[in-house]
Amino acid sequence: MMPISKRSVVYISVSIAVFLWGVSFLWSNSILQQGFPVFSLMFFRMTFAAIVLSIISFSLKKVTRIEKKDWGWFMLLVFLEPFLYFIGETVGLKTLGSPTISSVIISTIPIFALMAGVLVYNERISSFNTVGITMTLPGILLIVFEKGDIGIDKGTGILFLLMGVFAAVGYSLVVKKLAHKYNSYTIVTYQHILGSLYFLPFFAFLDLPGFSLSMLNFGILKPLLFLSVLCSSLAFILFINSIKELGVARANIFTSMVPVISAFAAFMIGQDTMSIRKALGVIVVVTGVIMAQHRKKTASVSSKSGNVATPPLSK
Repeated sequence: MMPISKRSVVYISVSIAVFLWGVSFLWSNSILQQGFPVFSLMFFRMTFAAIVLSIISFSLKKVTRIEKKDWGWFMLLVFLEPFLYFIGETVGLKTLGSPTISSVIISTIPIFALMAGVLVYNERISSFNTVGITMTLPGILLIVFEKGDIGIDKGTGILFLLMGVFAAVGYSLVVKKLAHKYNSYTIVTYQHILGSLYFLPFFAFLDLPGFSLSMLNFGILKPLLFLSVLCSSLAFILFINSIKELGVARANIFTSMVPVISAFAAFMIGQDTMSIRKALGVIVVVTGVIMAQHRKKTASVSSKSGNVATPPLSK
């Protein structure tokens, strides 16, 4: 039997991570459709993932000590993502009830992060990137206005998703200050630990009075553990290791396929519909995101140390 090359393992790893992030919208939607409380979903997902990531990161001795002066930045980081981000994504998904629309809007995070980089850090983009950015809006409009109108609920859901997008953009700006000092394992492990503490008061005051352990039945617990163990833990670790070999720019191209996976999977299991207009919109948005992130080889960003900006936790 021919041995699998190291590069093949890297491509398999990043593909698994992207696939898990794609189906994560379906697992979240499944939980919400069963009437499970929103803050309970976010709290338990964050707590389970924090336990798994802590065990892995601390046992591998990947977690470094946070300096006292940086705790404020970490608290701001966690407030933006996962706290605001997950509220925006989860409430938006529950309101829309469409994994396809939700994943497509969330997939525009790199676009807005790129624009923020231009405004805040004076980063330069090419005309090719500009065309990609411009393409995403009509693609989103094709999906959102699939049936020719937009109701109040749909508009509210989109606004919550956009809140998640902008929270993730703010996160990308803050994490850029920390990534040169702390590795990705440290950042993501503390994000989940602190994130579970951020969601705890909301779970305790809003959901706990009417909550019972019987609500954590198999139909809820299975996708919840999938989200925590597979999407927030395993997929992230696979992605980190892939970045070390591929570099940030090339690895992030793979994440552009998340809405394609979400749309196809949601259609296959009956969670969402798929029209020609919606399919065309998904293709246009994905193409635009890929073009917007394209970098010349000499300008691409790579990392061998693991000190890289972390991908969105939603995935």
